[in-house]
Amino acid sequence: MFVDKAKLYIKAGNGGNGAVAFRREIYVPAGGPAGGDGGKGGNVIIIADSNLRTLMDYRYKSKYVAEPGEDGKGSNMFGKHGEDLYLRVPVGTIIKDEETGLIMADLKNDGDEFVAAKGGYGGKGNTHFKTSVRQAPGFAKAGKDGEEKNIILELRLIADVGLIGFPNVGKSTFLSIISKAKPKIANYHFTTLTPNLGVTKLKNGDSFVVADIPGIIEGANEGIGLGHDFLRHIERTKVLVHIVDISGIEGRDPLDDFEKINTELKKYNEKLSSRPQIVVANKMDILDDIDIYNNFKSELENRGYKVYSMSAATLSGVDEILNTISQMLKDAEEVDLFDEEDIYDETKVISQNIDEIKVYKENDIFIVEGNRLEKLLYSVDFEDMESIRYFQSIMEKTGVFDKLRSIGVQDGDTVRIYDLEFEYYE
Repeated sequence: MFVDKAKLYIKAGNGGNGAVAFRREIYVPAGGPAGGDGGKGGNVIIIADSNLRTLMDYRYKSKYVAEPGEDGKGSNMFGKHGEDLYLRVPVGTIIKDEETGLIMADLKNDGDEFVAAKGGYGGKGNTHFKTSVRQAPGFAKAGKDGEEKNIILELRLIADVGLIGFPNVGKSTFLSIISKAKPKIANYHFTTLTPNLGVTKLKNGDSFVVADIPGIIEGANEGIGLGHDFLRHIERTKVLVHIVDISGIEGRDPLDDFEKINTELKKYNEKLSSRPQIVVANKMDILDDIDIYNNFKSELENRGYKVYSMSAATLSGVDEILNTISQMLKDAEEVDLFDEEDIYDETKVISQNIDEIKVYKENDIFIVEGNRLEKLLYSVDFEDMESIRYFQSIMEKTGVFDKLRSIGVQDGDTVRIYDLEFEYYE
């Protein structure tokens, strides 16, 4: 079964707790703290695998949790890190954050990896809290929770060329001729129920991948017919080959068909309407009146389209079409699927939820709280200067500093964000 969309709940492993322990060696006077740190929780990593063709594996199982880190032990022994959890998906899968609908990653190449949820840091053992005054600290830090998210996996096929057109116009037949693909072919509507891929190799050595997209019909962008489910699979294609039944054997007008399909593409995604497109008038072998083709070609060429005649039954015109496609691909620009505003960014998500961030003053301490801010805080390594700068940048961009200023924070005042406490300076 071809499955090209799946919703998953993923959770990275929690960090292990730090240990409270003391040295007990007989010859060590007064002992001392010896609690080790907890291990880091495992990440949830999604990796593209060229051996997969569908998201079928995620149809019946939708919850994935990575291994937690082990708790620290005595004698300053650290807990073991949790194993990373790898989820394999087909090449061409995009990962969306379900809550915002923003794009987290686009896995376009075999072996591409994305850390979808980061494991929690391990807690510090009591060894870290020894001071000249506090010689035997009886406490340690708990490990941090791993990230948890609801995500959407969407497969968008990796193909250079997309075959579009009404049902039963000859797309599957054309694909079977130009490649080794074996799509189901029959003389009735919606024979093709899933997208089919084929690799075309020309005599000059050029090759390209062609996707046959199941019948797009009028209203497909609103969910009518099968086309709605598979329109996403032509988004990556650089060239569209629009096949029409020029014979009109089913009582439809080829020009009307052409306009309806292009209207559906434009309504679904404005970018598709400007994608390079050639028009193939198929079934020339059963066309009764050549003027129908000539008038059709003249009208579309006046609109700027290249029109080619073909008979899939006799193979007439196929080579010319393939050579044209090959040249168009050489001239075509790379397809940019997403705009900047479509991309997931923690700063953007926190900004959208700025009203959830609370800033108030308590006992001369300025306190900042917010669920998303807490998750971000635990993902920052405060022993790394670059990571600290990133955190400060997000605080500024999301308006946290503005909120602090609005309630009177001054240089030297103490600010607390959960476990983090620092002095504020402009």
